[in-house]
Amino acid sequence: MGMTAEDIGAIEERHPQIFQRPAYKRFWPLVLIAGTVLYLAYALWFFSLPQVLKESHWERLPLFLSQWISYDLQPEFRLDQPQITPKYPRFSALGENPNPDWVIRNPDGTFTVQIDGEAKSITFDKTRATIVANGQTVLVSLTDGKPEVSGPVPNWVTVHDDEVVAKMGFVGEVRVTVDRVKVRKRFLGWANFVFDTRSPFFGKSAGEVFSLIVSGPELQSGTSNLALAADNIWNNAQWQHGDVWTKLLQTIVMAFLGTLLGGIVAFPLAFFAARNITPSGLLSQVLKRFFDFMRSVDMLIWALFFTRAFGPGPLAGSAAIFFTEIGTLGKTYSEALENIDDKPREGVASTGANGLLVQRHGVLPEVVPIFISQTLYQWESNTRGATIIGAVGAGGIGLKLWEAMRTNSNWANVFYMVLLTLFVVFVFDNISNFLRRRLSRTLHDYNRLQAAQG
Repeated sequence: MGMTAEDIGAIEERHPQIFQRPAYKRFWPLVLIAGTVLYLAYALWFFSLPQVLKESHWERLPLFLSQWISYDLQPEFRLDQPQITPKYPRFSALGENPNPDWVIRNPDGTFTVQIDGEAKSITFDKTRATIVANGQTVLVSLTDGKPEVSGPVPNWVTVHDDEVVAKMGFVGEVRVTVDRVKVRKRFLGWANFVFDTRSPFFGKSAGEVFSLIVSGPELQSGTSNLALAADNIWNNAQWQHGDVWTKLLQTIVMAFLGTLLGGIVAFPLAFFAARNITPSGLLSQVLKRFFDFMRSVDMLIWALFFTRAFGPGPLAGSAAIFFTEIGTLGKTYSEALENIDDKPREGVASTGANGLLVQRHGVLPEVVPIFISQTLYQWESNTRGATIIGAVGAGGIGLKLWEAMRTNSNWANVFYMVLLTLFVVFVFDNISNFLRRRLSRTLHDYNRLQAAQG
């Protein structure tokens, strides 16, 4: 039997909060969605995002990314000299006497540079250049005071007033003027990552290096080849492994020391800040505002302050983490204390124990696992944060990373340090997660025991 209008009216009278809800309760989801859309539209206008995206140089992105995982060699050939000879940059990855097999001196006096085998190359002398790429051949005359291209110009060749540029994709490019030919040839990988050009092991295969270490004659009198190889790797001038790993260790120590000291200071202060433990409400509020102040000043700002006070170095970084963690851990510790179960504390107090013993036996067993878990999480987080503050002079690998980025040319070195940082963060993240899981199980077992005893 269906409900009558009187029945429905009676239900509405008994439950007006359901059938006659205020307008703000009925329309708040729609208002929230509309507000979010309006805010996003405002952000687009305020930051001029369409204009920024339009004017961005997206074409540079592939080149930028390629520099992280590759290196290039740039031989230059002067055509205004009596004899054409290749010239390499001062710190070429090929060493002091380069003679790569992709630079060929032909019997007729011309040079051929193979940029990608025979498929992409340039052959030239003082009067003409022949560029081959993408199945096409471009002839460039150099006899009329400026380079002139014969025939149609393909889209991968750009002709300027005094220069012809042939871009051949990832593998490199060629630049031709009347007085020189400059080639950029790109290789995947990191050049001289193990041994630099000064090392006696430079240019040797892995098998040759292993043979020299195991049974070869001493390359340096009074030093074993194994010790010499280790020293050459550690003091690699191009990659600076020793300095990078030392700075990485500084970053780890900064994070550990700053977090540890912050936890030591925050631990007793948290008891005075917890309103259910401290006898003074004023003291609780003062300490909580102190914690708010310490953590509201970003770690980066503290780092800038301490680099002015102590000078650049890991001491400034440790101090910045220490000050930040006093606020962060003090707040989390005090909140954990305010959420404890009061029954164990009341039970200890009923035995006539003094206040210190009440905290020791009635509070600490419950909160210590939580304190350790929160501290481990902050330690893991500060390992990442220590890299950032290093960029402003607070020591560690962040400073090394910033120095490499400032040159705008050592992007492979930057990527190397980024990978090392990611590896360290990954390791410490897993260690922290493992310890927190163990502590969670300990806390769970403790709660079960307390429940059984209660």
